[in-house]
Amino acid sequence: MKKTFLLISLCIGLLWSASAQNLNELTATDAVTGKTMNLGSMSSGKGFVLIFHSLNCPFAKLYETRIKALKTTFQNQGIGFALINPEVGISEPEQTVLRNYIDQSGMNMSYLIDGGQAWTKVFGITKIPEIVVLTPGESGLKITYRGAIDNNPQSETAVTERHLERALNQILRKESPTPAQVRAVGCNVRTY
Repeated sequence: MKKTFLLISLCIGLLWSASAQNLNELTATDAVTGKTMNLGSMSSGKGFVLIFHSLNCPFAKLYETRIKALKTTFQNQGIGFALINPEVGISEPEQTVLRNYIDQSGMNMSYLIDGGQAWTKVFGITKIPEIVVLTPGESGLKITYRGAIDNNPQSETAVTERHLERALNQILRKESPTPAQVRAVGCNVRTY
C-alpha cells in the first residue's frame, strides 16, 4: 500500500514538474513586435497576467478600461500583462489588425497570437475574457489564479467583487489567492 502511494505521488510530482517546464517553454508571436515570445522569459517578476482576448467579443470591449486600470496599478509593482488571442492566425494582415488595436486602444502591452490554440488548450480556456495569473515557483511557472476579472462584465459601477485585483494584491503580499479560481463569464472560445 505504501509503495503504491509513493509511486502515485512520484508520478504526480513528475507530471507537475513537466507541466511547469511546459509553461516556461510556451511560445507565441507578438502581433505588436512581430517577434516570437517565450512565456518563461516574459514572466520575470512577481507575477504575470495573461488575458485571453478577442476583438470579436463584446465582453472583451466592456473590460477594456478595467484592464488598462489594473495594468497601470500593478505593472510598477512587478506584475506583467499580455493579451492573447486564440481566434486569429499569424498572417501579416491579422497581426496588423491586432497591432492597430493596441495602438488605438492605449492598452500598451504585448498581444500574443495563439494561432494553433496551444496556450488555450494548456490552460483550459473556455471564455473570453478569461484570466490566468502565473507566478514563479520552485520548478518554473505555476498558475496562481484563473478565471474572471470581476463579477459584473456589463457594468463597472455595479462591480462588488474584484477577483483579479484581490488575487494580485494577495500575490504581492506573498499570500495564495483565495479563491484561486472564479468562473469566467464572456464569449465562448471558438475552437478549431
